[in-house]
Amino acid sequence: MPSLKPKTGKAEQKKIAKPMPEKTAVQNLSAKALAKTGKKTVLKKLRPLTPERSDGGRAAPAAPRESGQNYIEGVGRRKTSIARVRIIEGGKNIIVNGKDYATYFPTLEMKRIAHDALDKMGVLNRFEVEARISGGGIHSQAEALRHGLARALIKYNADFRKRLKKAGYLKRDPRMKERRKFGLKKARKSPQWKKR
Repeated sequence: MPSLKPKTGKAEQKKIAKPMPEKTAVQNLSAKALAKTGKKTVLKKLRPLTPERSDGGRAAPAAPRESGQNYIEGVGRRKTSIARVRIIEGGKNIIVNGKDYATYFPTLEMKRIAHDALDKMGVLNRFEVEARISGGGIHSQAEALRHGLARALIKYNADFRKRLKKAGYLKRDPRMKERRKFGLKKARKSPQWKKR
């Protein structure tokens, strides 16, 4: 009876592939890019986002809370800023993107705008506020925080609605930057016109 064992001559042994050393994902990507373009690309390693390092377009994580705490959330917007605001009963701090709001907002006017909704209702020292704000400039972020706080306060107590609405804190301000038109420099500014 012939053996079922496959024959492995010298020709067959050459065909058997030797185990290749494993490459990392970065080396594989660099090799593929080199094969396609002929240029060597260097991929940078991403650093983790920490509360001390809040750049990179994303908000830094807020300080961890005790589990089981109930919160009320409101979303505020202004121009391109979006603020996710959580209020927790029984605290006094306002934390924005992992920092105290007094250090996050540089001017006195922005600090006042940030806590206007709480101040209007007389509950400034009654709530712990945590906010994650992204997009826009620092001033529109302060106004987005005020809008989000006002919305969260209504969920907490519906009687606050009348006073907050009269103050104008519930209205989503629709004013945005106008889009640029072709043939013009900006939205309305046109190139210099020469008669002759």
